Amino acid sequence: MQNSRLSDLEIAEKMADAARAAILPFFRQTNLETSNKLQSGYDPVTVADREAEQAMRAVLAEFRPDDGVLGEEFGASKGASGRTWVLDPIDGTRGFVSGTPTWGVLIALGQGKGPMLGVIDQPYIGERFIGSPDGAFMTGPLGRATLETRALRGLDQAILFTTFPEVGTEAEARAFQAVADKVKLTRYGMDCYAYALLAAGQVDLVIEAGLNAYDIQAPIAVIEAAGGIVTDWQGGPAYDGGRALAAANPEIHAAALEILRQY
Repeated sequence: MQNSRLSDLEIAEKMADAARAAILPFFRQTNLETSNKLQSGYDPVTVADREAEQAMRAVLAEFRPDDGVLGEEFGASKGASGRTWVLDPIDGTRGFVSGTPTWGVLIALGQGKGPMLGVIDQPYIGERFIGSPDGAFMTGPLGRATLETRALRGLDQAILFTTFPEVGTEAEARAFQAVADKVKLTRYGMDCYAYALLAAGQVDLVIEAGLNAYDIQAPIAVIEAAGGIVTDWQGGPAYDGGRALAAANPEIHAAALEILRQY
């Protein structure tokens, strides 16, 4: 039976707190051991990833034992409630092992199709971005603030983020570059922090490919609650991963989508 003393948002924040406590002792350790998930390429995992997910699952086991869980490190466990928590303990482990504070903890809750609650937490900076049906807000060193995506502007005035310069396949890279050629500024290497900045009204577009559900569900919830839009590159749902186009408003989303669809 579910423990109803705490709201879903309170549970999500307890999970984010638990993940922070598990991760921070390992951040910027010069002797941190990593394992590579890939035979070709580099996709690291650390003890911090595993301990953070275990800490979040422990919170769910106590307060939401009937809910399902999908986590990057320990896979899926089916629940009885029809609800699923989607967890990425460290989104941006490459950044984590490099010492950059652009990684984050991702927590989403959904029932059926898509997320209804999302958290993007950056433990080292101390920033937390939250989106729910009640709205979007952030907390950080300067206190609490409402999240609202950036106002409408032309594509030629837009700021575009992605994580990897190569984006995905060669075709996906060409599609991304076609949009990048139209914007004012393109920045790389931001991982989930890019989506947080979009929700905070700092940038206009995030375009990525090759995502998993646990990479994108929390950002979707935060961005949509802040007034933005997230779809795949054909304008359909993106919550299962794959290609994602996140935009500050429907108009700039339509402009970028028109270009991506050509590829």
